[in-house]
Amino acid sequence: MARYPFGLFNFNRWTARNRNLTYSIVSALLIVAVVVVLIYGPNPFGKGENETPEISPGTNVERASVQPVPRLAAEVEPKPNLIDIAPRLGGKPNPKVTELIAETMELVKTEPGRTIEARDRLNDALRIPMSRKQRAFVKDRLSKLADEWLFSPIVFANDMLCDIYKVKPGNQLRIIGERYKVPWEILKQLNRIQRPELLPVGKVIKVVNGPFHAKIYRSTFTLDLYLQNTFVRSFPVGLGKPGKETPTGLWQVKAGGKLVKPPWWDEEAGRTYQHDDPDYPLGSRWIELEGIAGAAKGREGFGIHGTKKPDQIGKAESRGCIRLHNGDAILIYNLLVPVFSKVEILD
Repeated sequence: MARYPFGLFNFNRWTARNRNLTYSIVSALLIVAVVVVLIYGPNPFGKGENETPEISPGTNVERASVQPVPRLAAEVEPKPNLIDIAPRLGGKPNPKVTELIAETMELVKTEPGRTIEARDRLNDALRIPMSRKQRAFVKDRLSKLADEWLFSPIVFANDMLCDIYKVKPGNQLRIIGERYKVPWEILKQLNRIQRPELLPVGKVIKVVNGPFHAKIYRSTFTLDLYLQNTFVRSFPVGLGKPGKETPTGLWQVKAGGKLVKPPWWDEEAGRTYQHDDPDYPLGSRWIELEGIAGAAKGREGFGIHGTKKPDQIGKAESRGCIRLHNGDAILIYNLLVPVFSKVEILD
């Protein structure tokens, strides 16, 4: 019969004591693990597939910890003070504008870090009377600058329109977008995020201080896009044909009005079109508008959408809606946010 060196009773007592100690240690470790997950999320070390935005020298990284106070979707903001950049026929070149253009181009060329200063100066210049050719050049230059400060992962110092944000526990890209009044899709695009559902806690991402707005000119078949009051880019559009003209006035993106290739009921034809129908008219995206002022007030049923007939862009052949090339429709869809984004239609 085998003998235990400390006796059977002592051995059992020693085993029980160590078993209790083991359980205590394991329980303590589990509690610590739960606390870590609650505080830092499931990925406390921030390792993920996403890159960190490039931050230009002088940018205050601590801004990432500041969150704007969220507003209720029902809050209606005052009409944005968008710059009127409707082209003016004729007119001599403004010497002041010529000088300003030369200064800003040299500024960006020799000191790339002053991109934001150049942008703001050119944007302010759009309020100054100038020739049609000068206005077109300024708009084109602002569009090129937007590729650097807006449509890239770079966050420039002293930029009040773009910022950096450190992801908090419980954050989703949709929630972050709502805080900044921009769709989550543009944040996904700017930060090259492949899987938004795996957004790691502690990750620093680029955000945009929205909302975006649009101005549409019927005389030139042009949609001008703004971020707040800063011009971003122009897009060619198709508009309503005679008898079904696109109404002027102030509109806003309708709550729940953004859809991807939705079914469309054609009252005239008495049928519903699906997105895979050869003659489906809405293209890649649908953004429904509701009128809030001017001739648009109280009107519904109008929207911004893509098209399968790109040859009609720049023409008055729709039933009143605003048509865009499909790629442009996707971009506008990713920028305009319901309720807060305004669309002004002018002659």
